[in-house]
Amino acid sequence: MNKTVATFIGFIAILTWAFLALLSKAAGPVPPFQLAAMAFFLGGMVGVVSWPFRPQAIRALAQPWQVWAVGVAGICIYHCAYFFAIQSAPAIEVSLIAYLWPLLIVVFASFLPGERLRRHHIIGVLLGLAGAVAIITKGGEVGLAGGLMPGHLIALFCAFVWSGYSVLSRRFGAVPVDMVAGYCLITAVVTFLLHLGLEETVWPQTTSAWAAIVILGLVPLGLGFYVWDWGCKHGDIMVLGALSYAAPLLSVLALLAFGYGEFHWSVALACALIVAGALIAAKDIVFRRRPQPVAAGGQ
Repeated sequence: MNKTVATFIGFIAILTWAFLALLSKAAGPVPPFQLAAMAFFLGGMVGVVSWPFRPQAIRALAQPWQVWAVGVAGICIYHCAYFFAIQSAPAIEVSLIAYLWPLLIVVFASFLPGERLRRHHIIGVLLGLAGAVAIITKGGEVGLAGGLMPGHLIALFCAFVWSGYSVLSRRFGAVPVDMVAGYCLITAVVTFLLHLGLEETVWPQTTSAWAAIVILGLVPLGLGFYVWDWGCKHGDIMVLGALSYAAPLLSVLALLAFGYGEFHWSVALACALIVAGALIAAKDIVFRRRPQPVAAGGQ
């Protein structure tokens, strides 16, 4: 599998994450840690169900502690910290700070062997960041309205954790994607314990709410992490970083499509900025010159 195909596989994760907000809303008033525990359990089961037919998959979990540390930090610590950040500061401000992770991926990836930070990567990711700011703030002012809060610092920590996890995954390129099942199951256990200590249990009340949770666990928090792991390890990680800014835009579009909210001019602006940034960052893939066929009898 070549680098371009692996990059597009990684982009599938970004497409699935666009439905996180929609599915979370459709799940109803289920507390966040309870919802995370249920969804990550299903995400882990995506891999577990294959173990009886793929003995090598469960054997793949026998990895050095460094591999487990990076994976658990990326998936478990990131999501737990993000929930705490949302509860400790305004959600819009937390989202803006946390969404520095695509930019950090591009910066950190430049230190990987064989990678080189080029001007079009920088331009692309900055345009994507501008688009994310537009869509999250709805064209409003950017700032910390209530001053610096613990949630802001936790959100910044989240940005470093997810970008670090994504880039360090490249260092463990030989580690099978099957490890993601282990990361998800550990996250399910940790969030379940946090739920027991911090929340009251609220079960979904409708069939559609249950269906939303099942889809949330199997797709964005299941399939999404498996293909992201593959893309980071084998694809163009700088391009993936720039493409990641499509997630907040697609998320808003999905919400609008299902009647959650009204269209705002910032959506069109964000769309233009993010698409332009993605095309510029991925120009080596999108506009790659194809080799010209050699004419018969030519030298």
